[in-house]
Amino acid sequence: MRAVWITNVDSDVLFSDEKIAESMDFLADIGINVVFPVVWNKGYTMYPSRVMDSLFSKPIIPAFAGRDPLKKLIIEAHRNGIEVIPWFEFGFSSSYSLNGGHIIAAKPEWAGKNAQGELLVKNGFDWLAGTNPEVQDFLIALTTEVLDNYEVDGVQGDDRLPAMPIEGGYDSVTVAIYKSEHDGADPSPNYYDQYWKKWRADKLSDFLARWRDSVKVRSDNYILSVAPSVYPWSLDNYLQDSKTWLERGLPDNFIPQIYRRDITSYINELNSTINNTPEVGRDKLFAGVLGKSGGYVMTPQLLRESIAENRKRNVMGESLFFYEALRENNNRLGDTLRKIYETPATLPYRGDNLWRPKGFVINEDSTTHTVRTGGWSQASVLGFKPKIYWTRDTSYASFEWLFDIEHPAWYGVYAFFIPNFAFTDSARYTITGELGDTTVVFSQRNVGNKSWVKLGDVYLTPGKKSVLKLDNTLAEYGKYVVADAAMLLLNRDLSPDVVITSVQRDCIVADEIPLNFELSQNFPNPFNPSTVISFSIPETEAVKLKIYDITGREIATLLNETKQAGSYSIEFDAGAYQLASGVYFYSLEAGKVRLTRKMVLLK
Repeated sequence: MRAVWITNVDSDVLFSDEKIAESMDFLADIGINVVFPVVWNKGYTMYPSRVMDSLFSKPIIPAFAGRDPLKKLIIEAHRNGIEVIPWFEFGFSSSYSLNGGHIIAAKPEWAGKNAQGELLVKNGFDWLAGTNPEVQDFLIALTTEVLDNYEVDGVQGDDRLPAMPIEGGYDSVTVAIYKSEHDGADPSPNYYDQYWKKWRADKLSDFLARWRDSVKVRSDNYILSVAPSVYPWSLDNYLQDSKTWLERGLPDNFIPQIYRRDITSYINELNSTINNTPEVGRDKLFAGVLGKSGGYVMTPQLLRESIAENRKRNVMGESLFFYEALRENNNRLGDTLRKIYETPATLPYRGDNLWRPKGFVINEDSTTHTVRTGGWSQASVLGFKPKIYWTRDTSYASFEWLFDIEHPAWYGVYAFFIPNFAFTDSARYTITGELGDTTVVFSQRNVGNKSWVKLGDVYLTPGKKSVLKLDNTLAEYGKYVVADAAMLLLNRDLSPDVVITSVQRDCIVADEIPLNFELSQNFPNPFNPSTVISFSIPETEAVKLKIYDITGREIATLLNETKQAGSYSIEFDAGAYQLASGVYFYSLEAGKVRLTRKMVLLK
């Protein structure tokens, strides 16, 4: 396992669809095969939640209102062959230093309590009563909501799920349950009392068993992952009895947080963790590694040594906390992992089966996997790659994407959208499979349809197949019908039994190297306040991309680095430079080649 946690704190990955796509591309490039994206933090979900909306009128964290980062991340991760296991980070904690926040304000009976009857707070975290069946049902409802509505690969709890500070358990519901099982006797006021400690820990273990059942009844292929604190500290402080969890066969993978900042401490804790892991659970053990915390960033040497020590002890993988560690210091840790993870690998708990193969992507400029009829022209508009095809002919025009199918299976069919007011509201797509044709109509104007959009599912058998066709029969007069990239993703919900053993296959089909240096017209133009500049280079060169005003004064350097042969796009935001309306120039220098174009900022 080669995994990483993705947070919404001290990280901007989830804050834009473009950043999500770039991050998944980066992770695939360095060999990551699992991501644990946060979906539950400080009493909010990172996805639109009907559960949260119905109970607390809080459908999503306010910063993500109007978006669904989880949906976008799943598509981009699966496109890159990366499994997605959403991480319910806050678990049974409702808030951080907010007196319980909006959850306890609405459900005071859910509050965890200490022996003095006060709100259960530890290290700043406000806690729900994890032993309260209603609280447990609430967390199960959140996790199953994700399983039922997203094409994920499992769910994960951590040092707060299942967990409860050892000082807790004195809420009225938990006390009533204890008394009902002990002839009316009260629990010990000493929260370290061994019997009372075990009783509460067992209730959390029983919850984990119920949680597992709720996951596995949906699909045995869903992974139930846990990433607790290290044992026995986890039991003594947060009632996390991971030893019992493994003995009962509850988690599918087990990632204790072996967060140490020097190799000697790491080795000691790793050895202790292995010794405390029952033999029956050894093959589920992976290491949680601390890459970054506050101002601390681990060194490449410590990362290399930690992974080497894992392998010496047959610990077959690790998860790094967290993504931004890989990008610090000009991607030093990411570059380190790229070398360590150079050889592709399948996940140990999937056997030899590549559960998430990379997407089959056909770019619109492919000469071997697309067929055009009618009057299509190429336009320098940023799509999946820098250009697109479009038409606004009144006569019939169609665009087909052909795919080389290797395995008989169900596939999700996706198209790349770049919504614009000049595009049609009624793009007609026909999906063709072994069971016949399906026609769907999508708006290419609606901003809600952005980047990869799922059009439907189709069953396909091996061979070169025309799977998707776009036509202009429903397009409004004067509006463009746009053809960009199309993609197939193996649908594991519908084809769970397909076995794929190869871990080496390119994601992009017909990825042609440009023949010439080219600087495209920016889009949109005129623009306000941002526009996209696209260029292509046929060979590796030192590239500079600069902005100038009409007097020749340099405004900005957008790029100054060596680039490999390929096509690139960069966004220019004039608002960041407080520019006035007018004419500006952008200039590309690549080796001995210099190209310049004009653009207009119109406020």
